Amino acid sequence: MRAIWSFGLITGFMFGASPANRVTRTATVEGRVLDPTGKAVQGARVVGGSSGQALTNANGEYRLSGLPVGSVTIRAMAVGYQPSSQTVQLVEAQVRRVDFVLRPSPIALDELAGPAESRRAERDARRDHPSQAKLGAAPLGYPGPGRTIGQQFNTEEYRHFGDNGWQSSTRQPLSTFSIDVDAGSYGNIRRFLKDGRLPPPDAVRVEEMINYFRYDYPAPRREEPFSITTEVAGAPWRPGHKLALIGLQSDRVEMADLPPTNLVFLLDVSGSMQSPDKLPLVKSAFRLLVNELREQDRVAIVVYAGAAGLVLPSTSGGDKHRILAAIDGLEAGGSTAGGAGIQLAYQVARDNFQRGGNNRVILASDGDFNVGVSSEGELVRLIEERRRDGVFLTVLGFGTGNLKDSKMEQLANKGNGHYAYIDDLLEAKKVFVQELGATLLTVAKDVKIQVEFNPARVKSYRLVGYENRLLDDRDFNDDTKDAGEMGAGHSVTALYEIVPADGEPGEDGAVDPLKYQRRPRVGSASADWFTVKLRYKEPAGETSRLLQRVVDRETRSASADFRFAAAVAEFGMLLRNSEFKGKASYGSVLAQARAARGPDDEGYRSEFIRLVETAARLAGRGADVTEHGY
Repeated sequence: MRAIWSFGLITGFMFGASPANRVTRTATVEGRVLDPTGKAVQGARVVGGSSGQALTNANGEYRLSGLPVGSVTIRAMAVGYQPSSQTVQLVEAQVRRVDFVLRPSPIALDELAGPAESRRAERDARRDHPSQAKLGAAPLGYPGPGRTIGQQFNTEEYRHFGDNGWQSSTRQPLSTFSIDVDAGSYGNIRRFLKDGRLPPPDAVRVEEMINYFRYDYPAPRREEPFSITTEVAGAPWRPGHKLALIGLQSDRVEMADLPPTNLVFLLDVSGSMQSPDKLPLVKSAFRLLVNELREQDRVAIVVYAGAAGLVLPSTSGGDKHRILAAIDGLEAGGSTAGGAGIQLAYQVARDNFQRGGNNRVILASDGDFNVGVSSEGELVRLIEERRRDGVFLTVLGFGTGNLKDSKMEQLANKGNGHYAYIDDLLEAKKVFVQELGATLLTVAKDVKIQVEFNPARVKSYRLVGYENRLLDDRDFNDDTKDAGEMGAGHSVTALYEIVPADGEPGEDGAVDPLKYQRRPRVGSASADWFTVKLRYKEPAGETSRLLQRVVDRETRSASADFRFAAAVAEFGMLLRNSEFKGKASYGSVLAQARAARGPDDEGYRSEFIRLVETAARLAGRGADVTEHGY
């Protein structure tokens, strides 16, 4: 029998036996789970005794070890099939074969959730407290994780972080960080503002706001995976300071030119996904993706609630009717075995691995993993291990009330993928249609940026955003250190606020001048502002390559992209109430954004302007907007 993949720690014991004998008085059961046509049922859950359990592989095979001797009931169940059970007598050290044939049935996934008492309690809770199933409108302001809103309960989670502070270019000339192509924070902020609430400060990641938008950076040269654009101009929120922009742009790839794709949709269908902005939106979003697939692409669908199940085995993208029918048949119910679902999804992806193709798990959830893998650390280690096998992870957040934003961002980061938040069908279209190449195809991995500032031109600097992507300087040349990935068509923008060497003393919060350090004279040595170095690996490579650019002049007239990115950064600092916001104001953000909006064929920049107007009113700063005529 081929190697069997299973989950859970299987334990066995013998009543009446001494502790020394309990390890040996066990037996093993193995077999296959098939449907009435003789086809293997992958992802079926097979349970033996009180604790032994396994999932079947692509051949329908399973193996249960460590079962107690004597009479044991073996039960097999899978989504869409009637459960089946057999009681067998097990003898010590025996390997007993037990095969199952499961008959199709429209069984609900919550029937696999566990003890009947748990299922009844969950149904009673939904009946007695229907408001907890869907988070409705809330008063102005964010209640915070675990706070109630009337009769509603909010368990959203955000990781606390502080803004990057000032660094002296004489004492810390190097700044090193991993790129970030995630855009989940912007979509989540939009959801809060549309609901009439300001977002919690820790939900605001400025770099994800900036990188939500496309910029008109040049296409890369043929021998490099991305281009590098730099600009230095005035910082709009702090007169006398400069703002440095570093922009990367990868080649856009049309769907027709993508390599064959092996996708596994991992969809959360637990009870928390019942509201219209969750599973119904998930189904609508993935229909858009299915319509883009080709004959050579393959899709499998794994779902999880109280247990994980394979709803659709790997199927050609040309068989759209079958894939869409599987999506349409999904319903929410049960608890959340997120860990088991991820394990099964990766197993399915490995069983159908496309050499030279794109192999990816796409997880859609509110992030509420409450059972399954026992810890977040264990879950992260699993994802890190699978990315080394060439299977990457994209994470999509949905819904309100219990969004686990910090966990979902971390999973995507560790899985060589990206995290997006989908709050409506237009955002789904952006992710699955307009930016499909970036969603599906990685063109460079472990991309790191290191900037060396020249003390003759720069007194101090601070990186705007990227607080949870900072690296030690020595990590830049260490190819074992993980960093961010770039997809086809992705752009990445980073901003540094700079105090020039001839700036006013004390305006950067610097410490007193050091007595024993040599202070460079303005205009001495090189005229360079800074040097940008980048390291990246090919998607299947393990050795990094180096690119670098020298920035030796200030931009005479800042580009529209520079000014718009600066406006987004200023807006983010206002939402975070950053101590570094200087003279930032909603009126200033609007003035810059409107002047730098450009053609805006897709309407994203115009939407940004409307969101700024909304935030100004919610913050009680509507007068600032009125004064500027907006």
